[in-house]
Amino acid sequence: MPIAITREVSRAIAACELTHLARVPIDVGRARDQHEAYCAALAELGCEVRRLPEEPELADSVFVEDTAIVLDGLCVLMRPGAASRRPEVDSVARALAGLRPLVRLAGPGTVDGGDVLVLGREVHVGLSTRSTRAGIDELARLLAPHDYHVRATEVHGCLHLKSAATALGADTVLVNPAWLDPRALGEQRVLAVDPGEPFAANALRVGAGVIHAAAFPRTRARLEAAGFRVVPVPADELAKAEGGVTCCSLILDDLR
Repeated sequence: MPIAITREVSRAIAACELTHLARVPIDVGRARDQHEAYCAALAELGCEVRRLPEEPELADSVFVEDTAIVLDGLCVLMRPGAASRRPEVDSVARALAGLRPLVRLAGPGTVDGGDVLVLGREVHVGLSTRSTRAGIDELARLLAPHDYHVRATEVHGCLHLKSAATALGADTVLVNPAWLDPRALGEQRVLAVDPGEPFAANALRVGAGVIHAAAFPRTRARLEAAGFRVVPVPADELAKAEGGVTCCSLILDDLR
């Protein structure tokens, strides 16, 4: 059974870090209801959901994806680009201990997990406001002994690489071509979002299904037409904090 690590929504989420969106009020209760629905979708798709407790002082801590990346044979603990988020990493490290060997970015460079898109043995890392060339270079050194090849990938107009592209399977990616040139991802089958739904490229493949924000019905129709089983979840409140569906979990689907 795959394990999905999640964390409860912080009561301080309204003080989240923001880069590309204007700050607007966030309803904490509604955000928690949406996170509950998200966890239910993970369970529906066969995950054992392990829910970490709320971190009341860490506004962005529901977005556990940014703290670590999960690979065959190891997990890499990240050094988030926003200094306010670095205290999130230790509790996630404790949750991952025993599930995979752990290594950690030491810095001074930074990488957010949301900038890391793994396609087979190719690891694309977005050059963004959160992930630096020095951090990407350190990640490449850590992963080289494990037969992963790390590539720095240009993105623009969005927070993270996985705001612009996510993996739908072994050879298919969902992409917003306005934010990322799909050719940068190599020989992949490309499914483009509906142009009127620029934030719809963030999707989470879990087992036989794809979790996708319910706010993007036209892109969902494209996914379904391409043969994917879509599990829509409400996510618009968490989106006010620049979060997407990949952001809220770490999936371990092969406990080697």
